[in-house]
Amino acid sequence: MSSVRIGVLISGSGTNLQALIDGVDAGEINGEICVVISDKEHAYGLVRAKKNGIDTAFVNRKDFLNDIDFNRKILEELKKRDIELVVLAGYLKILSSEFINEYKNRIINIHPSLIPSFCGKGYYGEKVHRAVLEYGVKVTGATVHFVDEGADTGPIIFQKSVRISEEDDVESLRNKVLKVEHVLLTEAVSLYCSGKINVNDRKVIVGE
Repeated sequence: MSSVRIGVLISGSGTNLQALIDGVDAGEINGEICVVISDKEHAYGLVRAKKNGIDTAFVNRKDFLNDIDFNRKILEELKKRDIELVVLAGYLKILSSEFINEYKNRIINIHPSLIPSFCGKGYYGEKVHRAVLEYGVKVTGATVHFVDEGADTGPIIFQKSVRISEEDDVESLRNKVLKVEHVLLTEAVSLYCSGKINVNDRKVIVGE
């Protein structure tokens, strides 16, 4: 099976991106990260990509009249590199319907909670962990899922829980969940690139 051409979208430091880069380098992922695109010019994830010889692009929302044109520009960057799988690794912008339809069941996202808890509009980054701690739940975790037109509503691929201790604050909980995110995202992308993931309505079937 030929390697899958992967495009990664980021908005921040890119630790999940680094996990994917390491997975590709270790031979765990039958894919090639062909481009890393960010909506933030100084996102450290772009530096990580350049250090690893990966093509990068900065697409500034302010350069476009609306979100549709902004998303079309990102699509253009992906298509000209023949990207087959899109991974959202800490990407904070909402994708357009056109974008999602173009890559239906080929967009994978990582979210720092156990969906459907603490997800949807307004739940991203440290806001998720703060909400988890304020609510007083005893477990949280991470979810890898395909992206549909809703906010964190696409078919779930994997989930893993993380126990919360009384000593946890936002930073410590974030670090706990990040470790799980790295493992889950790498595993999901690996299985996808090996042709072992199928989607049946809302259910994701993982094959051998």
